[in-house]
Amino acid sequence: MKSFEGRVAAITGAGSGIGRALAIELAGRGADLALSDIDESGLAETVARCEGLDAKVTSQRVDVAQRGQVYAWAERVVAEHDRVNLIFNNAGVGLGATVEAMSYEDFEWLMGINFWGVVYGTKAFLPHLKASGEGHVVNLSSVFGLISVPSQSAYNAAKFAVRCFTDALRMELEIEGSCVSCTTVHPGGIKTNIARNARIDDSVVSLGGSKASADEFERIARTRPDEAARQILKAVLQNRRRALIGPDAKVIDLLARLPAAILQRLVVLGAKRRR
Repeated sequence: MKSFEGRVAAITGAGSGIGRALAIELAGRGADLALSDIDESGLAETVARCEGLDAKVTSQRVDVAQRGQVYAWAERVVAEHDRVNLIFNNAGVGLGATVEAMSYEDFEWLMGINFWGVVYGTKAFLPHLKASGEGHVVNLSSVFGLISVPSQSAYNAAKFAVRCFTDALRMELEIEGSCVSCTTVHPGGIKTNIARNARIDDSVVSLGGSKASADEFERIARTRPDEAARQILKAVLQNRRRALIGPDAKVIDLLARLPAAILQRLVVLGAKRRR
């Protein structure tokens, strides 16, 4: 894919953050949009901003953890736009808790959105992308899909799973000589609401963390959503396998190459000092 002009892009989690920034950037580049989110008010605001850029925009409330809703949305997108060329599986949530204290309900909530939402979005849209003759799957992992950290076991599990799932898909598409490709995105600290909307258990304090982790995240997040969107779209046009978003993501990618014993000891020492 060498251009987004005249293409149709579907985006989950489009009501705020990276999803909204992707929608606005794509609209400015001549793409038509099919947007979804569980937050209807945020979604409506994104739609209004994109329509102001003369893009054709459709929207639907979709809970990506519900397979039937995702498949129904994919069918509706094709019915309303005649085709779809890109799916950005961007919707995500956060959860902070120790493995021992974390409830199964919270674990399943996060996996339903961060992992199964990506799987459903990929599988629901892939046949339509192939039918369009030119397509790209963009799946959002994280820097926590590169390294594991205490209190983020569920988030790590989901984001590592997204990374491996998308890597396998990329190879399968190349083996079959498909007209569709895919990219895994690893954002670092992006100035979005994901930390503020996360579920944080009291147990994070025992690991040197804080219940006010959203405030801490906002202080250290360096990359704006619009900057992240431009970097993601550049990676799509370059057909890159993985995209590291933000300078911190590049540093963490280097840290991930350290022997596990060294990296984990450094993380443990840092946590103990914070306690």
